[in-house]
Amino acid sequence: MDQRRERDNGFERELPGDDRPAARQLPRAGRRRKGLRDRALEDADGGLAVRSLAVAGAVAVFLALPVAAQAFTPDDPLLPRQWYASQDHAFDAFSVLPELAPVRVAVIDTGIDLSHPELAGRIAATKSFVGGSVNDTQGHGTFVAGEIAATIDNSRGIAGLAPSAKLLIAKVVNPDWSVQPKAEAHAIRWSVRRGARVINISLGGIRDPQDPKHSGFSPVEQRAIDYATAQGVLVVAAVGNSTWAPIQPWSYASYPAALPHVLGVGSYGKDGDVSLFSNRDPIYVDLIAPGEDMLSLFPRDLTAKSPSCDEQGYSSCGPKPYRHASGTSFSAPQASAAAAVLFGLRPSLQPDQVSTLLERDANPASPDNGCLQCSGSRDALSGWGKLDVGAAVKALRVGHVPVPDRFEPNDDIRTGTHIRSGHAHFRATIDWWDDPYDVYRVHLSAGQSVTVAAAPRLAADISLVLWKPGLPALAYAVDSLRAKRSVHPPGDTEHIHYRATAPGWYSLEVLLANRGSGSYRIRINKSSS
Repeated sequence: MDQRRERDNGFERELPGDDRPAARQLPRAGRRRKGLRDRALEDADGGLAVRSLAVAGAVAVFLALPVAAQAFTPDDPLLPRQWYASQDHAFDAFSVLPELAPVRVAVIDTGIDLSHPELAGRIAATKSFVGGSVNDTQGHGTFVAGEIAATIDNSRGIAGLAPSAKLLIAKVVNPDWSVQPKAEAHAIRWSVRRGARVINISLGGIRDPQDPKHSGFSPVEQRAIDYATAQGVLVVAAVGNSTWAPIQPWSYASYPAALPHVLGVGSYGKDGDVSLFSNRDPIYVDLIAPGEDMLSLFPRDLTAKSPSCDEQGYSSCGPKPYRHASGTSFSAPQASAAAAVLFGLRPSLQPDQVSTLLERDANPASPDNGCLQCSGSRDALSGWGKLDVGAAVKALRVGHVPVPDRFEPNDDIRTGTHIRSGHAHFRATIDWWDDPYDVYRVHLSAGQSVTVAAAPRLAADISLVLWKPGLPALAYAVDSLRAKRSVHPPGDTEHIHYRATAPGWYSLEVLLANRGSGSYRIRINKSSS
């Protein structure tokens, strides 16, 4: 009997070498038409029709590593064909193979080749949410996992980009390539409970704001991602491929990339230009990473069908769509690996701090580096620019760490932060692209007063709105439910004073009034009842 445990509902296994610390809990059907609530795997070749924490005992330390005089180069023989590793500057910040804290990275996908030699000792736990085993009979999940966690510097095959990553494998794709949002949501929650710090989702549903009937939005998916964010987990998602869209290129990122606090990743090619298939979006494309002519792992049961190929277990031996695999599916794992490196350096980081480091230290895309239509600043094609792991590590080393916000996600009334004391004073962050609204819930008795003062920092220009009880979500806000709003010149401290005429939970909305980001200090004082 080996050390694995199995459960009836989908073969949940805890593999040897479990490094997961104890988690700290914080208070907090039939097939659908493609492009709606069903998801599609985000590789560019089409044909694969799919629907689209507590910080787990994190030690608040920064693993001090020497600044690299000469970049570390792994000895994996296929590294020269991993053109994406050099484009990402994946190892530039290190002169030797870094010793990082273990970081659990969940891959929610088609499963995994458990017997692949490049993944020996790299898998912490697995679970299938579609019945049966987690064995990968489609290849997509093994490919994604290999980019993140293939054993590095072992004189064999490829080099994974996250040296200390331990994989959590959640299989959600059915044999017919369909995926249900409920299975995806269960996989997200399972990953969080298993100690994930990063969750990679290389699948998505088409989003069309101009035609709500063709929206892939799933409230089940959003609630699961909100849960992950609240527990200190960063969700990384492919922005999607226009293979499934009405026109190419498509102007909107897929879900879940188009949800708050999700790091949405697009694709660019060897020429430096954004891939034609990579979805555009002025808000939800956060950055881009290589996504064309990719090389990674592939299930050996599948590569064995090409016996003349010498590179068994690698995508070069896989079926045609994978021999030169392309898609935003394969861009997202590079950002997931980069996030794992940052968490490995400083486990106390919060997810929004990590995503901000990766975004703000991306290399701006412009005609100078091959992106012919990119602006050199944040745009709909490339977001903040091209993933640059070395720059993000350098920023962390020199102390350019974003302000943490311990209240996220509090983007709407459902997830609003309840202020239970009579006097509260704290600092929080706000960002036009990732976090434009914060909501705080304040209970008032009839006749009780509340006074609020919020002072913005950096480039944030904020406003305050106090909503009366009964508003279910900001999307349903109407003037008759507004109790009070602040009106002050940009950059000034915002004030609200209100005396309640009816008892209940009032919702204080802090919203960003300009295309910027920053932090604010807020004081909320209630009078005696």
